Amino acid sequence: MKIKKITILIITILALVYGGMTIIKKVNLNNDYKIGQALDSLNGVKVYYNGGVDNVEGRNVTKDNYNLGLKYQCVEFVKRYYYEHYNHKMPDAYGHAKDFFDSKIKDGSLNGNRNLIQYTNPSTSKPETGDLVIFSSSLLNRFGHVAIISKVSENEIEIIQQNPGPFSGSREVFGLKIQEGNYKIESDRILGWLRKK
Repeated sequence: MKIKKITILIITILALVYGGMTIIKKVNLNNDYKIGQALDSLNGVKVYYNGGVDNVEGRNVTKDNYNLGLKYQCVEFVKRYYYEHYNHKMPDAYGHAKDFFDSKIKDGSLNGNRNLIQYTNPSTSKPETGDLVIFSSSLLNRFGHVAIISKVSENEIEIIQQNPGPFSGSREVFGLKIQEGNYKIESDRILGWLRKK
């Protein structure tokens, strides 16, 4: 009887924690910004504030019915950037951030779903400004993350991103090193990058 009560208590606590996390990830906890507020831009393409990372403000579709993604998620920004800056439409207009990287594709080969060249992390090719960077899923983010490389130097890259969380910035810097002749962005979550050919 005692084991049954403890089991019920543990299940109840886990359900409350899960429910609380679900709600917190949808709510704007940072009153300094309003959802949909422009925070930054790259080449004239704006980055908008999203509030909680799981918040969704509807779907953004172009005038010619190309799906850019859910406002103001990370995928929506990178697809809008590629559409507006490169006039690029991805053959597969759907999918979560982590789905942009296909682990079956060899380094430097075409990712047909995105019609972009895919590079693995590490890669024989150095990341370039404008490349799309893909992050794997994590314990608190099962969908992964995508961003655009905004600067590249000899030993670091800067990314610009939408929806990194209510208190994180739109820009982030990662180390870049050469490891056994390959370029490695120093983050275990970065799967690789995609480039317009």
